[in-house]
Amino acid sequence: MVGTLHIIGGGMAGLAAAVDAVGTCKHIVLHEAGSVCGGRARSYDDKHLGCRIDNGNHLFLSANKAIFRYLNLIGAVETLTGPKTPLFPFIDVLEDVRWTLSLSRGKLPWWLFQSHRRVPDMRLLELRSLYKLLVATRNTTVAECLLPGTFSQRLLMPFSISALNTSCETGSAALLGAVVRESLFQGGNACIPWFVREGLSETFVTPALAYLRYMQAEIRLQSRITRIDVSQESPPHQRVTALHTTHGAIPLTQDDQVILAVTAPVAQNLLGEHIPHFTTPTDFESILNLHFRLDTPPVPLGSLARCGFIGVIGGIAEWIFLRDSVISVTVSAANRFSDDNLEHLVHRIWYDVRRACDSVLSYPLPLDPPAQRVVWEKRATFAATPLQNHLRPGPTTLLTNLVIAGDWTSTELPATVEGAMRSGMKAVEILGLKKPILH
Repeated sequence: MVGTLHIIGGGMAGLAAAVDAVGTCKHIVLHEAGSVCGGRARSYDDKHLGCRIDNGNHLFLSANKAIFRYLNLIGAVETLTGPKTPLFPFIDVLEDVRWTLSLSRGKLPWWLFQSHRRVPDMRLLELRSLYKLLVATRNTTVAECLLPGTFSQRLLMPFSISALNTSCETGSAALLGAVVRESLFQGGNACIPWFVREGLSETFVTPALAYLRYMQAEIRLQSRITRIDVSQESPPHQRVTALHTTHGAIPLTQDDQVILAVTAPVAQNLLGEHIPHFTTPTDFESILNLHFRLDTPPVPLGSLARCGFIGVIGGIAEWIFLRDSVISVTVSAANRFSDDNLEHLVHRIWYDVRRACDSVLSYPLPLDPPAQRVVWEKRATFAATPLQNHLRPGPTTLLTNLVIAGDWTSTELPATVEGAMRSGMKAVEILGLKKPILH
């Protein structure tokens, strides 16, 4: 097969598509509108903090097959770190209760019958919530599936908010059920947590670009696609004939193909006039990340030392990561805090950090927040509600040489790095450049 594969967008979906397609007889050209690749999963040097930070925090699971396939291809698996076992330390800052969720490695959930390994004060009858999530219909919300009790309050609710980036009251139970089906339902070996040791770019971006260049792919930064031309034939024979960039038009041959791996609004702008009734999600949720820089790296103890992170229940902070002298905090579904005073919000979150970490560090944290960087991704993901999930398009289009990819497309998962990469790999498969790899 000859011709060129144009991949538009250098985020996780576009990079995954490029890595999966490179090495075929197609020439690969990756177009990225910005000056760097990575999208919402990248690192940068922060002058205020005087160190390198990520624009967000991501916790991955061993069940994330697409992520690990991608990292294996670019030789970056060893850049991840974690406890290497299914451990999740938690604290309820309202009740001042600590526990470590310690899952059985196999599919048989022996951990449920050992009180020191499960959620405190949970009743086994509460597990019916999991069943309700697994069989949920497309219009059911998470809240409609959760039974009262600590299992929901201290595990399923925070898990849902993290996975969906949407409140339980409006979040799609079907999407959360899909995550449960691939992780907790498969046993502890599917739930081993991992996160980047150095930075998101150092794990997902820099080695990928090096691999693509080595494989003779062409990477064009600051190459924004402003519009596309479509042939005048009748469906189903229409195809993209040209890509217009800020530097001029790129005519496409009969053998050229396109993977559109951009955000939902950009896809709507490029395709809306060419594809009747083309829909994309229209509501979005934000994620708030705070990076606190300490003068001296904290020394963690116990499960915090082993895992490198802790989940927080009952506060504003949800996940706390320790990375050398930086303490990073993630708050999902952050639209609810958009009208809050930012300085006051920083102090409230730092209070949660101190409550969560002081007793598991070799010395307590300062009373006042240290130097910090607030990274507020205003449109981090689509709002994972039943309605918005219904608006997600599939990968194929009426244009015979164009497919779409992105975490906002119909991946059957919420908007995650895993979903984004699956969509990129699926796009490559649809174009016939690779054998099926995901089932």
